Amino acid sequence: MHHLLPIVYAAIAAIGNAMFALGQKKSADCENGLLFVGLSALIAALLAFLFAPLVGAVDLGQAVKGHGQSIVLSGCGLFLTYLGFNILYARYGASQYVLYAVLSIITTTIVVGVLFLKEPVNIYHKLAIVVSLAAVILFSIGQAKI
Repeated sequence: MHHLLPIVYAAIAAIGNAMFALGQKKSADCENGLLFVGLSALIAALLAFLFAPLVGAVDLGQAVKGHGQSIVLSGCGLFLTYLGFNILYARYGASQYVLYAVLSIITTTIVVGVLFLKEPVNIYHKLAIVVSLAAVILFSIGQAKI
């Protein structure tokens, strides 16, 4: 069962991502995309605070004191993710998600995992990165043919 938990957590994230993509696409007629992003982020933050006690101790002061820089970094990253998704989905549609997914795999694996965190990378990871790059190229070619 322990080996299945990552799949369960990934499924939760995937369902959330699908909901997020649908909401972003439906925001295409919103006059201000950043207002939409901010309001959806507010809902996410409220839900995170509501469910935080279920995950562990809630000590706001200690969290900020011990992890303030990481909180700012993550918050800025979340903003860029929200902003990018909003523009991508509202203007181009959810089918463009493949571009985000592949570029995210590459940036997260190479930049975060390998360069910053010094995580080990084996031949399968390297092949996955090459295949990911090929996917972006093929998708771009396919889009040009439509």
